Amino acid sequence: MTDWTEMSAAALGQGIERGDIDPVALAQRFLDKIAAHPMADRIYARLTPERALAEARAASARALARRRRSPLDGVPVSWKDLFDTAGIGTEAGSRLLAGRVPDADAPVLRTATAMGLVCLGKTHMSELAFSGLGLNPMTATSPCVNDPDAVAGGSSSGAAASVAFGLAAAAIGSDTGGSVRIPSCWNDLVGLKTTAGRISLDGLVPLAARFDTVGPLCRTVEDTALTFAALEGRAPPDLTNTSLRGRRFARLTTIVLDDLRPEPARAHAGALDRLAAAGAEIVDLDVPDIAIPMADAGVLFTTEAWATWGEAIDIAPDVMFAPIRERFEAGRDIGGADYLRAVTRMHKARAAYAKATAGFDAVLCPTAPILPPNVARLLKGGDYYVTENLLALRNTRVGNVMGLCALTLPTGTPSCGLSLMCAPGAEDRLLRLGKAAEEALSQPLHLAG
Repeated sequence: MTDWTEMSAAALGQGIERGDIDPVALAQRFLDKIAAHPMADRIYARLTPERALAEARAASARALARRRRSPLDGVPVSWKDLFDTAGIGTEAGSRLLAGRVPDADAPVLRTATAMGLVCLGKTHMSELAFSGLGLNPMTATSPCVNDPDAVAGGSSSGAAASVAFGLAAAAIGSDTGGSVRIPSCWNDLVGLKTTAGRISLDGLVPLAARFDTVGPLCRTVEDTALTFAALEGRAPPDLTNTSLRGRRFARLTTIVLDDLRPEPARAHAGALDRLAAAGAEIVDLDVPDIAIPMADAGVLFTTEAWATWGEAIDIAPDVMFAPIRERFEAGRDIGGADYLRAVTRMHKARAAYAKATAGFDAVLCPTAPILPPNVARLLKGGDYYVTENLLALRNTRVGNVMGLCALTLPTGTPSCGLSLMCAPGAEDRLLRLGKAAEEALSQPLHLAG
């Protein structure tokens, strides 16, 4: 008998449509697996079983009446613990927000619920979403599916783990500097960073509003497209008849290939070979203009983060994990003029990047230049935590600083991903490219194409 918890979200939705899967039994199966899982407490901050079963009963009734609201109506998903959930604690992985219980769902959660997604619960995350590692000794550090002694990636750490360990069919996270894509990469998932402003941030615990985005973490590109559409309350994009033949990709060489560790380097080279074998043209591209805003990232991100959280941190600094607190505090003394100058330089670089990449279908780079670091070594603090966190975020941050939409795909090498980046607002086109790339990456090189 097929284990429902190991099926794709799309396949579960199809089973519900056929009448082979009852949404109530499906939700209960996930809840039972979570209850029995030895690492569930490191993945879920809190469960919402009453809500899940009530939503599943409604989905079951709609299925029987042939009135399903979306392809994922009745499919159980997890939500990162920064999305407001009515009557349920939403603490964003921080003791600063201990006991915070919102009165209403975030609009994006309301939309997804109206499309039939079933909320299993809230997942652990990096404290206030300000780390790419997922290390959080103040609440819980979620496990990496490929290395039990390593971090899962952040800040949507529990989101990725919930899908990778079969404790949710899909997960909803957020991405400010890589927080959907890094944990997706390190747990061999597909992760979508949406364009800033495309999905409402109302009802989300903020980090840096200029860069915060909402996005799904899933097993497949199809699941990602279906979940993304549900978050927007619309029909999913058409992913049929996709191909890489005639597609032209830029392999970004500026910054993102520096200091690649051996495994990500080999995985990246192999991934490009497979795309080329499937018919894609790949051209090396240097965009030196992006180096300036990338160097300004500390100013751009920490200024906004400190403006949002500085007062609360000053009141209770000792309840925070010191490396996270120190990263926030780095924004304390950045002046308004310095910040505005950095924003101006960023927008100039965005224009230069758009011009340089206009002739390509997408831009490619390794999702992360490193593998997930060891938890025990990170807890020792010092330079290792700082350098690994900055390296983890470096490549994904290109998408945030340039204002792009971006998709990470598994390469077949554990914890190594390939990123495709497209112009702002081009998510549907990106997902079609991602579907074709996913197929190419799944083939042995001698069979690709």
